[in-house]
Amino acid sequence: MYGGAPRPREDELIARYFAPLAGPGADGMRDDAATLTPSPGCDLVLTTDAIVAGVHYFPDDPPASIARKALGVNLSDIAAKGAVPRGFLLTLALPDDWTEAWLAAFTAGLGEAAREAGCPLLGGDTVRSGGPALIGVTVFGEVPRGGIVRRTTARIGDRLCVSGTLGDGALGLLLRRQPAWASALDGAMRDHLADRYWHPRPRLALAPVLRRHASASMDVSDGFAGDLAKMLGDGRGALIDVQALPLSPAATAALAAEPGLITPILTGGDDYEILCAVPPERLDAFLAEADATGIPMRAVGSVIAGEGPPAFAMRDGTRHVFAAGSFSHF
Repeated sequence: MYGGAPRPREDELIARYFAPLAGPGADGMRDDAATLTPSPGCDLVLTTDAIVAGVHYFPDDPPASIARKALGVNLSDIAAKGAVPRGFLLTLALPDDWTEAWLAAFTAGLGEAAREAGCPLLGGDTVRSGGPALIGVTVFGEVPRGGIVRRTTARIGDRLCVSGTLGDGALGLLLRRQPAWASALDGAMRDHLADRYWHPRPRLALAPVLRRHASASMDVSDGFAGDLAKMLGDGRGALIDVQALPLSPAATAALAAEPGLITPILTGGDDYEILCAVPPERLDAFLAEADATGIPMRAVGSVIAGEGPPAFAMRDGTRHVFAAGSFSHF
């Protein structure tokens, strides 16, 4: 981390770096709890995720990027439920070598991401980790009463759709190792992949479109193949057309140079895109409304009757099942 002057006390840190991010109900971070009242006729939607140095990000990643990732991965879950964010709580466990310069850059990035999402800080805790840094975020969102879009409610015959592009975050991580296929990419492509790894793009604008049309929805965080398997559950399978999957120019170039990259593209995680199931009679309206938000959605397959992991129709006409469909901590 950065070098710097002697460290301030915890209450000074809160007043200097976190109180300026506080939203209504947080009382300027002067109390031990905050209040949050849902809008009339709305349910609260809650989600929480933590990121750990050396597991979810590199300790030398830019602090502002680490902050954007910590908040963004949670906002992605909120968007997938058809919800809009209202505020968040932050638990920040700092390693022994933390510095005030690092914290200043971190909170600057956090504040920018929070303002963009309309999701102010409501409270939290700052402690010493005794090990690597750990950043835990809990986001509160809201949906019209009964309007949450669940993960496991897809129906046989639904079309499966995904937003944005897949595989960029996973390739951005692999790019850190300077692989041979990186020589096939120009500078802009490399920058794109690195940016997608550092900076999730929570698809908040899709929330109302999902509520109107989707029968099931989740965000793709641990890998498309594995997350799709989680969505399907018992008695339902999926057939995916690999040629229909949305890839960026950078991922397309990397895949052309190294065809084996199809595995990390579909199982590596760090996409933070929306995967949803849409009744076929609503598909055209859904795609048109999604396109109007500026976030492209693409139909990539269908929910079918059956058991087992999703099947992928490959470019050579064969069908493939990915043995390890997603990232797992354990």
